[in-house]
Amino acid sequence: MAKTAFIGLGVMGYPMAGHLKSKGGHEVTVFNRTTAKAERWADEHGGDFAATPREAAEGADFVFTCVGNDDDLRNVVLGADGVLAGMRSGAVLVDNTTASAEVARELAAVAAEQGVGFIDAPVSGGQAGAENGALTVMCGGDKGVYDKAEPVIMAFARACRLMGESGAGQLTKMVNQICIAGLLQGLSEGVNFGMKAGLDMEAVLDVISKGAAGSWQMENRGGTMSKGAFDFGFAVDWMRKDLAICLNEANRNGARLPATALIDQFYAQVQQRGGGRWDTSSLVHLLATD
Repeated sequence: MAKTAFIGLGVMGYPMAGHLKSKGGHEVTVFNRTTAKAERWADEHGGDFAATPREAAEGADFVFTCVGNDDDLRNVVLGADGVLAGMRSGAVLVDNTTASAEVARELAAVAAEQGVGFIDAPVSGGQAGAENGALTVMCGGDKGVYDKAEPVIMAFARACRLMGESGAGQLTKMVNQICIAGLLQGLSEGVNFGMKAGLDMEAVLDVISKGAAGSWQMENRGGTMSKGAFDFGFAVDWMRKDLAICLNEANRNGARLPATALIDQFYAQVQQRGGGRWDTSSLVHLLATD
């Protein structure tokens, strides 16, 4: 059993912290900007909550962060009330935020100055994966630090792998989001085409999902897309944040992302239609309506 802290109890962090306590058997102290949610988590899981990230991190062997973006991450990690102010030498900071590779390298360097290990560890699997403790975790950092953290991370994961040095986890997550965006646009066009052609889409999706076109998105979103149901899952607002990270990184490394840039603009149109909190499969909405 390890002494852990978890910072950020959103739709992902709340169940992830819960698995650290219930499945991993670790001691867990949480922090959330909305104190009522931290109190609710502590009541539900039998853990503790703290008034600041620093207080949550004091004495912890491992501190996990899962917040919104680069600036949110800096706010909870750095400064007088940040987690690094409360962490001891030899402890490990694991960041599960989907953020830039740049901020991962920045925080890894700051952590190293006080003897704290840092792993950038964004996750894939969505809210369902977090709730079921079945996330895929893509990590960047020192192998020795990763080897210490991996058994603890596995409390909420089904797969975890070190991808390279600091920032490599975030870069791998960018690849993941680029691929998902392309899959969803293709699936949207296929579903819309099939419906316009008068096909039984339940039957179509059942048969083609067994072949080369099959994917997680088809298995889990094809049916709901054909029904026009989007009030669940990974929000368009979050995907646009992630795609902005991908496009910014591409500007730095010279990669060409023409389809990703176009799909990002399609998502902007979904936002304009009031669908910022719709699931990312709502791309089909642009095709199914005028």
